[in-house]
Amino acid sequence: MDATVELSWGARCAGLAFFGFSLCVAALGVVLLLARRWPWCSCHVCRAYLTGSWAREFTNLGDWYAHLLRLSPTGTVHVHVLGCTVTANPANVEYMLKTRFDNFPKGKPFAALLGDLLGNGIFNVDGGAWRHQRKMASLELGSVAVRSYAYKIIAQEVDARLMPVLTDAADRGAVLDLQDVFRRFAFDTICKISFGLDPCCLDREMPVSELADAFDTASRLSAMRGAAASPLLWKMKRFLNIGSERELKKAIKIVDELAAAMIRERQKLGVGSSHDLLSRVMVMASTGVDPHAADDKFLRDIVVSFLLAGRDTVSTALTTLFMILSKNPEVAAAMRAEAGAGEKGATTYEHLKGLHYTHAVLYENMRLFPPVQFDSKFCAAADVLPDGTYVEGDARVMYHPYAMGRMPHIWGADHGAFRPERWLTGPGASFVPANPYKFPVFQAGQRVCLGKELAITEMKAVSVAVVRAFDIEVVGENGRTGGAAAAPRFVPGLTASISGGLQVRVKRLHT
Repeated sequence: MDATVELSWGARCAGLAFFGFSLCVAALGVVLLLARRWPWCSCHVCRAYLTGSWAREFTNLGDWYAHLLRLSPTGTVHVHVLGCTVTANPANVEYMLKTRFDNFPKGKPFAALLGDLLGNGIFNVDGGAWRHQRKMASLELGSVAVRSYAYKIIAQEVDARLMPVLTDAADRGAVLDLQDVFRRFAFDTICKISFGLDPCCLDREMPVSELADAFDTASRLSAMRGAAASPLLWKMKRFLNIGSERELKKAIKIVDELAAAMIRERQKLGVGSSHDLLSRVMVMASTGVDPHAADDKFLRDIVVSFLLAGRDTVSTALTTLFMILSKNPEVAAAMRAEAGAGEKGATTYEHLKGLHYTHAVLYENMRLFPPVQFDSKFCAAADVLPDGTYVEGDARVMYHPYAMGRMPHIWGADHGAFRPERWLTGPGASFVPANPYKFPVFQAGQRVCLGKELAITEMKAVSVAVVRAFDIEVVGENGRTGGAAAAPRFVPGLTASISGGLQVRVKRLHT
């Protein structure tokens, strides 16, 4: 017995000693990092980033970047402590996404940052793996059958779930977190479109979704890795399984388990006559078109990629849209007039396509508040950007749509004004998109977003239905003060979620 106790005590001591040693190694790594970088980079940008002093003047890190990029003659700055070049220059964006596409991949460092969450999904791979998945996704999303199926689901979700929730809030005079409502709506919708399954997050009882919560946590903590001054910091925490990395591991485990359950359920229900995207991918495996699709890990990564693409981006754009419409009631009135304020019932797909002013409103909102505020690439071999900026091999290069929407040299002196008319031209006031390298909200070039049209259709369907029936008044602090470009506080993450949500009061329109 005594020998057993001694062995147990010895094992415990050895474990504590190893833990202490590991902490010392981590601390030494941080000291060496700062000793290596700090004396050699005393520029105001790096000091402001490391000390957090930028937050004294700016609400968000993106606002600080926008300020720095406006001051830069080239629209490009270096953040040396991150080993990163940040640009808001359209010529540089085109060079990275089109001209020298192969020299600016996502890169292994990015894949490491998000690999635990995204795996080998389309947003986290390069080369052959990326081309294969993109070809597969392009075939499916371009299918008339899939588009028809998706629009039918969107219309049903708007009519049967979203509108009753807003009507109930209006009748009770309740304050509602609109961001939470839109996230639930988008989650239900993308799960139906992508997996043929209904999580029922937007039911009247507003049930908590374990998958949605775990996905939020995993997304936020994965993004925090990229903000660290060195990958050594988060890699050491992951090795020791402590702090944010321990929390991330738990969240990803839940995502993995629930994604696997989704796949099993889809397999059990059968995929032969189903139009959802996951079923169509599975059919490729069963018919021999794509053997990869039989692999559960591959399917898991597909599930996570669909969730990231279809839920957070749409809900974020809708949230900021109604935040900004609350400051611009005349724009909501013009949308209402274009859509037909007195019309009832579901709006057809063809009718939505003809709403040019509403289309312009959506783009103007995303100019100021892109759902994905920045995107990173890695320079494979040393290169020189069109503005003359030298980029070392393996260095990170970030283009910043959030900052680009706030550049006077791109949008003019009124860049801070919310003006949908800037997107309309000709006698019929038709919507005309901007150069995609000037407005890379949906990326551009070979990596342009394949779900762009579906996302726009979903946002149009929601915005038209809501403005026809309700007036949305922001009652919290977010979005109430400042001009159109004044931003609420965003949560660090892969998409631009508003900290604290968007508290609103919903009022019925009397027509």
